[in-house]
Amino acid sequence: MTVRTPVPKVAEALPEWRLDDLYAGRDDPRLEADLKSALGLAADLSRLKGQFIDARANAERLGLLLAEGVGLYEKIGNLLGSTGAFAALAASTARDDPAWAKLEGDLRAKSSAVASETLFLTLEINQLEEWEIEAAFKGAPDAARWRPWLRRVRLQREHELSSDLERLLIDRSPAIANWSRLHDETLAKLTAKVGKESLTLSEALNRLSDSDPARRKAAATGLASALEQNSSILALCFNTLAFEKQVEDRWRRFPDPAAPRHLANEVDGEAVEALVAAVTEAYPALSHRYYKLKAKALGKKALDYWDRNAPLDQAPPRRYSWEEAKALVLESYAQLAPTFANRARRFFDQPWIDAAPRAGKSSGAYSHPVTADKHPYVFMNFMGERRDVLTLAHELGHAVHQTLAQPLGSLLADTPLTLAETASIFGEGLVFERLLAEAKGAERRMLLAGRIEDGLNTVVRQIAFHQFETRFHALRMEGELSPKQIGALWLEVMGASLGPAVKLNAGYEHYWAYVSHFVHAPFYVYAYAFGDLLVSALMEKRREDPKAFAPLYEALLAAGGSKTYVEALSPFGLDPREKKFWAQGCTRLERLVDEFEALGD
Repeated sequence: MTVRTPVPKVAEALPEWRLDDLYAGRDDPRLEADLKSALGLAADLSRLKGQFIDARANAERLGLLLAEGVGLYEKIGNLLGSTGAFAALAASTARDDPAWAKLEGDLRAKSSAVASETLFLTLEINQLEEWEIEAAFKGAPDAARWRPWLRRVRLQREHELSSDLERLLIDRSPAIANWSRLHDETLAKLTAKVGKESLTLSEALNRLSDSDPARRKAAATGLASALEQNSSILALCFNTLAFEKQVEDRWRRFPDPAAPRHLANEVDGEAVEALVAAVTEAYPALSHRYYKLKAKALGKKALDYWDRNAPLDQAPPRRYSWEEAKALVLESYAQLAPTFANRARRFFDQPWIDAAPRAGKSSGAYSHPVTADKHPYVFMNFMGERRDVLTLAHELGHAVHQTLAQPLGSLLADTPLTLAETASIFGEGLVFERLLAEAKGAERRMLLAGRIEDGLNTVVRQIAFHQFETRFHALRMEGELSPKQIGALWLEVMGASLGPAVKLNAGYEHYWAYVSHFVHAPFYVYAYAFGDLLVSALMEKRREDPKAFAPLYEALLAAGGSKTYVEALSPFGLDPREKKFWAQGCTRLERLVDEFEALGD
């Protein structure tokens, strides 16, 4: 039996959420009742099957059908979203409990069965012509409320399959999702042997920021060994899901593996290419230059990969209590506008945050929106470090965004990934500005180093991840990749992004295996860089006129997914489709590197 090292304790109790706002537990009869209600609503919706096509010559009748049909569709989604969120949230804090994993899998299967009954709606909508839908809006104005959602549905029009094939894909999706589940459970059970200790994944990753070089190295090599031992399973999950995606993409006639993500994000592929090109061109001025400066600051010719996020000196980094972190976030949000702080404060006042690290809990952090008729939940592992304070600010940014958009309803509140990271990264920026304003001398340089490294991890590293995925999926077209082949590709791409001042020591070739986004959400990662550089532009606008900025920013967040990224940013005079837009964001990060270098002279 593996003995886990106790999770580091802080001086105060950390919050653990309560999910009884959703359901009381696995045996709560409301779970089955809500699934039954969803099935009943799906039956009501099914009575409209075929009527959308039949009514296309009657604008008023078609408009009434759209208003009724989409309204029912949203109610069904709310019920399924509530049950699914409960299982996912509970399982994420108990990956070592098979009963939660079973519930999550069972509910996913039941939800898919209900969803397959509603599939006809979007298929019939996409058989209509644009002029017919516009006429329906005029014939029944209530239907026009759904215009933004219908626009997003219509984007999928040329990629839809027959009704039978679409239903087949839905029916088999729970089985495909089990590959993601296997991936998650493998990482949750992973233990890195570090001396006499056995660290979880999140504990091992956290130790890579330790002030002691020997402890960093030991954690890095222990984690590399643990990932290597599990690489066959993790590579099988990655390969299998990539192949499944490949098959579906081919049937849907997508030109490349990233195209479905671009479509879901409502972003032009050319805009993403411009983003990738701008960041790649900035590698020498950003990551290559900074890591060279950091190596010099640490008295080394080059950094070992486990030194990349190391503090600049061996003194223990400042620890933050939960109350200190809370105060920093709320005060920073209040400087933007009181409404942001007030919304964030509710998550502290209510049991809506789970911050306590513990055995069986997943690594990482998120804010789960659940549905628009519920409230979000925030998940993280708080260790008391500066990065944890910024992570709290990040996830509460998501939560504030999600609550602002709730009045739109679940379908319209759902925000494309390119804008979904805006509030979270902005929240981080607000807290960092507050910390930097109060710091002087060596502390200021330490903070700059942390912010630069966060920026490199969010922009350079995520674009490198995107390039890794792009090349992996291209190679997967030719056949399955072994863990060794994946590792070699990882070293090549990450080496180019990190530059010559970072040594990719033996073992780093296995680090691809813990990046869950590759399995859960292919090509999600560029959204982080998109959001970070977009926020750089927004923060410049705020600096120009803070008072005028706040209401425009609140309106952007409150619009949820009802506007495209071009429409949402037009009030600020910003156009992310241009390469120079992204280059300007990179320049802002480069200015921080300039200041870091100047402080070291």
